[in-house]
Amino acid sequence: MVRAVNPRWSDPASSRRAAIYVAAVLVATAVVAGIAVGWAGRRPQCADADRVTCDTASTLVVGLVPGIILLLGGIGAFVVTFRHWRGGQPWPVWQGAGWFLFVVMVVYLAVAG
Repeated sequence: MVRAVNPRWSDPASSRRAAIYVAAVLVATAVVAGIAVGWAGRRPQCADADRVTCDTASTLVVGLVPGIILLLGGIGAFVVTFRHWRGGQPWPVWQGAGWFLFVVMVVYLAVAG
């Protein structure tokens, strides 16, 4: 029987670390988004408004700061991908983690926009 995947690419420990990394970035993004929404809602300029993001500053903070966290997380995953590739270690799972974080970032920015 022929294996379709290179056996070097299958490493449960590396997959577990990549999954924990993605989960940590998503939790950090959710915490930062919650803080940003809380800050935007407590501003005096937004006290009488119907929306939390009532002006440009609150819209930018709620829309961009969590997106930047996701961007940095994706770049970090690609840095780990490069380091693993250079070291001959399993790297495809880290590349997948980076692309997943980039997709989540684009979806978040599209919804926030």
